[in-house]
Amino acid sequence: MPHSYDVVASEELYAGRIISLRKDTVVMPGGDESGREVVHHPGAVGIVALDDQDRVVMLRQYRHPVGEHLWEVPAGLRDVDGEPPVETARRELAEEVQLSAERWSLLTTQHPSPGFCDELVVLYLAEGLSDVARPDGFTVEHEELDMTVERVPLAEAVQWVFDGKIRNSLAVIGVLAAAQVRATTPQLRPLDAV
Repeated sequence: MPHSYDVVASEELYAGRIISLRKDTVVMPGGDESGREVVHHPGAVGIVALDDQDRVVMLRQYRHPVGEHLWEVPAGLRDVDGEPPVETARRELAEEVQLSAERWSLLTTQHPSPGFCDELVVLYLAEGLSDVARPDGFTVEHEELDMTVERVPLAEAVQWVFDGKIRNSLAVIGVLAAAQVRATTPQLRPLDAV
């Protein structure tokens, strides 16, 4: 039977607008205790939006921690209490790229940095795209003012992954997963499987 890794103490070290940091004291196999720093993150969604010509909607957005513009898929924080992840994805698709989708599929769920962060990212495939207005009350600001949007043929986006042009992990996973869906039609989980 696997070890249970009981937390015997926990101390919040930092609480920010999006993330918090705590130090947990955890019982290790053999009985020793060890400190583990954990970044708490509310989670996020990402959307691989494919149009009728099999082009993926890509964003080029500045990311300050790495100091450069990255190619990404539309994505956003799960920052509305009680909002189902697919509804967050629908909202983010409208906010970021002014699109809606007729068909939604759950592609993947992943922990991007499980060695120190509890973030869970839910990735969707959106198809049957149509233009929509941004939601009422949404304001484009900060890095989004500098964001560019392009539709890239899926096969070319896959090559961008291998060329190192796409380095955002959510975009890498999303582009490769969408290409696999097109190539093999795997059995996907229901939208509410998260």
